Amino acid sequence: MASHSTRVIERDGLDALVSALKAEGYRTIGPQIADQAIVYDDIEGTGDLPEGWIDEQDGGHYRLEQTGDARLFGYVVGPHSWKKFLHPPMQTLMRTRREGDTYTVTPGEDPAEPFAFIGVRACELAAIEIQDRVFTGGPHVDPHYAARREGAFFVAVNCSRAGGTCFCASMNTGPKARDGYDIALTEFGDRGEILAEAGSDRGEALLARLPGRAATEADIGMATKVVEATTASMGRTMKSDDLHDLLLANLDHPRWDEVAERCLSCANCTMVCPTCFCTTVEDRNDLAGIETERVQRWDSCFTTDFTYIHGGSVRPDTRSRYRQWMTHKLATWLDQFDTSGCVGCGRCITWCPVGIDITEEVAAIREQQNT
Repeated sequence: MASHSTRVIERDGLDALVSALKAEGYRTIGPQIADQAIVYDDIEGTGDLPEGWIDEQDGGHYRLEQTGDARLFGYVVGPHSWKKFLHPPMQTLMRTRREGDTYTVTPGEDPAEPFAFIGVRACELAAIEIQDRVFTGGPHVDPHYAARREGAFFVAVNCSRAGGTCFCASMNTGPKARDGYDIALTEFGDRGEILAEAGSDRGEALLARLPGRAATEADIGMATKVVEATTASMGRTMKSDDLHDLLLANLDHPRWDEVAERCLSCANCTMVCPTCFCTTVEDRNDLAGIETERVQRWDSCFTTDFTYIHGGSVRPDTRSRYRQWMTHKLATWLDQFDTSGCVGCGRCITWCPVGIDITEEVAAIREQQNT
């Protein structure tokens, strides 16, 4: 790929970026505050972004705090991931309608507008790349995911701080976006300046139209130091280069019993995870028996019904379900998709009601194995 330009823009440049994307027919999605959390939804400009807000995160703990500074992307990640748009929680697959002795079948509809995602973190770009492998990388392509993914425009944001549960540096997925974006932003300095780097030809063309100036070596150096400081301040770490063999060699480890005593099987970790993809399919019909709808919705390996077959569930207890989730995420995902299923975003730790920490569970198995 040819090298692309780097510019410095400010708030007016970011507003121009959103406006240009909307003018080109994109549905612009970005971060905003709702229900005391950072969520992703439609935005019209920088006025919708969480200016000055940061998030305090730890195991089972999430709070927003206003700092009063001018940063638009000072938070890390909230409960939402971009998965909710590309692989939505509820997806209509088809509808049928009976008219006399005939039936009309209508396929489920996908969005007419392509998405423009603004504020995508490096770990989230890695998660989308993983889901690309899951849904489009094999011989059986998910047509709904492919339709939503096609033409999507990605405006990445390099993290200026690490959250208390972040460990993306351990998973080699952040905090700096390496690829998969059209434009990458890094907030630096104290005047609301943003280093904007093009990552694709269409990003290059759009960046050239924005108000701003060419970046200097000093600008690039300051932005680099921001990301380096973030890397050095990760809230969590997890040695990840040997997880496949470590976990599969310890399927009967007593730690699985210990974590099962705390786990509620609530499935929060899989709902907030940006890579979990399990679903179930339901058929619904009206009382008159005229209209029927087939719906796909998110499911989880933590529910007893997920592995139910005639006679009962394959994984009837919490121990087996937690072990399935963690060993799949960190080990057998590699066998399926040639990548880990974890990007180190820390959501599963933050949004676990009892604060179960995947990095702590790995460390415990490693330590007790080596003694």
